[in-house]
Amino acid sequence: MTTVQWYPQWPAAPERHLCTDCGVSRTDHPKRCATACQFIQPDYPQMEQAVHGVSRQPEGNELYFGPHQAMWQAAMHSPAQGAQWTGVTTRLAEKLLETDQVDAVIAMAPHPDDAWRPMPVLVTKAQDMAQCRGMRMGYAPLISLVEPALQQGYKRLAVIGIPCQIYALRALQPQLEREQGLQKLLVIGTPCSDNTTTDNFHQFLARLTPTPEDVTYLEFRADYKVELRTRQGAVREIPFLSLPLADLPPDFFPLTCRTCVDYSNVLSDITVGYMAGRGEQWLLVRNARGQAMLDMLQGELMLKPVTTAGQRHGPVAGFLKNVELAAGGLPLRRMPNWLRPIVSWFMPRVGPRGLEFAKARLEMKAVEAVLHLRREEPARMKHMLPAHVWALVKPYGLSPQQGETPSD
Repeated sequence: MTTVQWYPQWPAAPERHLCTDCGVSRTDHPKRCATACQFIQPDYPQMEQAVHGVSRQPEGNELYFGPHQAMWQAAMHSPAQGAQWTGVTTRLAEKLLETDQVDAVIAMAPHPDDAWRPMPVLVTKAQDMAQCRGMRMGYAPLISLVEPALQQGYKRLAVIGIPCQIYALRALQPQLEREQGLQKLLVIGTPCSDNTTTDNFHQFLARLTPTPEDVTYLEFRADYKVELRTRQGAVREIPFLSLPLADLPPDFFPLTCRTCVDYSNVLSDITVGYMAGRGEQWLLVRNARGQAMLDMLQGELMLKPVTTAGQRHGPVAGFLKNVELAAGGLPLRRMPNWLRPIVSWFMPRVGPRGLEFAKARLEMKAVEAVLHLRREEPARMKHMLPAHVWALVKPYGLSPQQGETPSD
């Protein structure tokens, strides 16, 4: 694997407020954060138009998930060993390298000192993508590798990233094409999942098991359970309601992740996630480039329509109330211990599932963004919250107050 290391040769990230260390601040021109950062003054309508040729429709599924041409449940016929699900994301990148459609892929691999810590890498051989399989938890400056890759002559790039990384990448793309010779850019996006620091994640893992060093796999599933796997081959499923969230510090999830307005990675060419998958992965093909990437896996990939079940309004309204009561901390719902297993049994059977689950998560994220910004950074609301966020929270009684929209 060819990698561009940022430990220890590259400088530490400059101190930034509301920063997920996407990598722009570590480049030779860190002041570009002012125009590239998702958490300063994002312009999603303009960016969607630039990337996809259209902006999201203000109704239907696009209101929630942004522009897309198709939506699928998907799984590889032959799941890849070590993959988080069945390996769709890494297989897409492998195929791009195998067919010489890109010169290199920028992705995350495990840090040599900590398998859970993400480390940006530059991959030039298809077989080396296997080292990028699986989930990492924490921040890592993915975008800091783009310009070094171009300087090494890799002018056709694929990038696998989370929303805040991809927003910055798309903001820089015109300059990279104009000044640094970027000829082709393909983006495979993953929906974010309430990221936190790697150190915080280790604290969470230690509360789930007395032997956290044995855990090799963790996944928040759409059936309201967390799945753990260990080196010894054991599998454990923990209902969401049984997670020890009350033991975590109030700021376990940084304000950036509590105020993210792009959970579904709308500026990627194809999004690969879990929320509407119901046991499979969830694919959103956003444009012709994304469809061309999906076509590469013909014969390797099982596709079926997305389904939906249950009702989301009650759970989202309850979540809103808990966020308000938490006063900036984690939105915990208190209930007697004897009731938890009963509710945990019912949730996967009567709660929102499939597309309804995905919409519930997007509405919850929109609720979080409004309430946490209103509490902690009210002056930023008119710049950070696009119009579609207000549309998502309107059914739950939230609406802009004076000074919270650009028109004010």
